[in-house]
Amino acid sequence: MILDQTQILRDITNQKLPDVSWVIPTGQASDHAGGVNSNQGPSWVASVVNAIGNSSYWGNTAIFITWDDWGGWYDHVAPPQVLVNCAQWGCGYIYGFRVPLIVVSPYAKAKYISKNQHDFGSILKFIEGIFSLPSLGYADAAADDLSDCFDMNQTPLPFQQIPSALDAQFFLNDKTPPTDPDDD
Repeated sequence: MILDQTQILRDITNQKLPDVSWVIPTGQASDHAGGVNSNQGPSWVASVVNAIGNSSYWGNTAIFITWDDWGGWYDHVAPPQVLVNCAQWGCGYIYGFRVPLIVVSPYAKAKYISKNQHDFGSILKFIEGIFSLPSLGYADAAADDLSDCFDMNQTPLPFQQIPSALDAQFFLNDKTPPTDPDDD
């Protein structure tokens, strides 16, 4: 179910944030390649991160910021050729172009660039590890758990406000009819 994009901001303010939230912005704030290009995307991400960072949730939260595809832009690194288990899922290659991933947490390694191969299933694997959940199967079974991005023994990093052109109040008060983030 996709809720109003501002639900996450209200949940943080009202101290009702669930243990796991999957946040998808409207098309106007999605930064999706070929989209409306409203330039709201960076401010939308900053508003969510700032809301969490300035709340009681900061001390035990991990935020994963990623995009759903590579956006059609050139990548100088060829996708790895990894064949999936043909008996279980059918034959095929599971990796394509790289997409960015930013990890924000008081326990994220500062200024760290991972050299490990992560995939979207890595986020699921991380959640499964934190909450002692079984694997869902396909996407997360062979994925890593993003543990190289964290140092749970470090002194927790203090939150640093992310400057942005638009703040959370802009998104909470915006009455523009939302568009689908993947509708090009």
